[in-house]
Amino acid sequence: MYNILIGGAAGQGIDTTVAILEKLLKYSGYYIYTTKDFMSRVRGGHNFAMLRFGMEEITSHSRKLDGIIALNHETIDLHKDKLTSQGFILCDSSILKEEEDKRIISIPMGVKAKELGNAKAAGSIAVGAVLKLFHESLDGVEAVLSSVMKKEILDVNVRAIAAGFESVESKYPHLEGKFKEYMLISGNKALGLGAIAGGLKFYSAYPMSPSTGVMEYLASVGNEAGVVVEQAEDEIAAVNMALGASYAGARAMTGTSGGGFCLKVEALGFSGIAEIPLVVVDVQRPGPATGLPTRTEQSDLKFVIAASQGEFPRMVIALRNQEDAFYQTVRGLQLAEKYQIPVILLSDQYLGDSIASVKPFDVSGITLNGPATEEDGEYLRYRITKDGISKRLIPGLTKHLVSADSDEHDERGWITESAEVRNQMMDKRMRKLDGLVEELLEPELIGEEDCHTLLLGWGSTYGPIKEAIGILNKKKGGFGALVFGDIYPLPKKKLLKYAEKRNLIDVEQNATGQLASLIREQTGIACHGSILKYDGRQISGEEIVEEILKGGLS
Repeated sequence: MYNILIGGAAGQGIDTTVAILEKLLKYSGYYIYTTKDFMSRVRGGHNFAMLRFGMEEITSHSRKLDGIIALNHETIDLHKDKLTSQGFILCDSSILKEEEDKRIISIPMGVKAKELGNAKAAGSIAVGAVLKLFHESLDGVEAVLSSVMKKEILDVNVRAIAAGFESVESKYPHLEGKFKEYMLISGNKALGLGAIAGGLKFYSAYPMSPSTGVMEYLASVGNEAGVVVEQAEDEIAAVNMALGASYAGARAMTGTSGGGFCLKVEALGFSGIAEIPLVVVDVQRPGPATGLPTRTEQSDLKFVIAASQGEFPRMVIALRNQEDAFYQTVRGLQLAEKYQIPVILLSDQYLGDSIASVKPFDVSGITLNGPATEEDGEYLRYRITKDGISKRLIPGLTKHLVSADSDEHDERGWITESAEVRNQMMDKRMRKLDGLVEELLEPELIGEEDCHTLLLGWGSTYGPIKEAIGILNKKKGGFGALVFGDIYPLPKKKLLKYAEKRNLIDVEQNATGQLASLIREQTGIACHGSILKYDGRQISGEEIVEEILKGGLS
């Protein structure tokens, strides 16, 4: 397994270089896992991506580097200490200083690119050099580049990769890969694909990183997928547009980050009392206020569980990886429709922007439930039922009046202040939780079932925790983990089964241990220790191992 860092300033073409290299390594059959670290600026600063690849499944990034592609000298200065003794630093000859590392491989990339007729092709020269270093061939270059580049610049970039290929000698043995047929997909794109597969017809949002990628993807395929995508003037308009579309019969979703979710809170309560299906995506970043706009965190959990005035049933699902993002988005749309509730999907910058190899998604088992078509006799929009779910008709497609009201109302939807009716309606709505609880997915158990130390996590900590458990069990054994996807209502069966007489360690990307707090509130189970990271950078499997071993948490 190898790990390469590509670094430089914003505007130097890091994303393009990484995208080409990813696809070429995928063509060779490697499993790919790419993470991005970038500053909130258009030009300058220090940005980098880490591309980890190998012949087995990869679930987490790594801090140990086998190679650095440096587009400026700052990248060498900042990251060379993480480079293995046998690693390499690939850079343009023009950025070298007098005192340099023996691991450096310098190529006059800029000069060669200009000779080829396009100064921007320097990144392709670096890609060619990497292919040669890892003993790959040029077989797939033209096919891969033709899928990502305009025809007018294809030839010069093919020649640039060949020039880079001829500039170095092979350093690593050739490996035969088995993941060629896998997809390369980001968390945000996987979520968007899941929405389409789940029957999405309307998506509204105001651009807010790191959620904007969801809207960009849906907009790019909206015509083909039959999805209307609306960039609203603000977050309040976005959520209310989604509610209006849902009321009118379109399966609808809105997306944002934590700051935007704040503005959607009142409308969330409207979804609850009017019983209008709604899916809200929160791709988390660090707060409070603007916080760190391009970084990652898991600090919105307790907020989204309690958001909005009053009490009403809701579902909160934390997405764990790219595959999970697809299938849980499908499921989230289905649950919102079935129970006529708001469903909140929690992602974060790490998952949203990370790209991984994923098995092609299976859509064969997806069936789309929908609202009723008609009602015989008197229609009561908020009819009191045993399961709390009233038949929902679509206005304009029925002879009946389809009410929707933000005030408390009776079965017809007429405003009321009756104490008796208030109790009846509250009880009706809350009964939906009885059915929802039966549909909860239990957290996945990772590692040894008969473990002495059990890690607890949620969402995107899934990958790092999974890698950490594998390392720990190879070192000394006795480790397991439960990583939650469905998180509210809280699934309790596995937690109650495995928590007893075990050392419980909470692993989260926030400062207060929000999952541990929720677990204690809901079950009385208290964690014995915690590993909390909240500097805006995702914890790695290696960091979890280090914290457990050095902190005596095992």
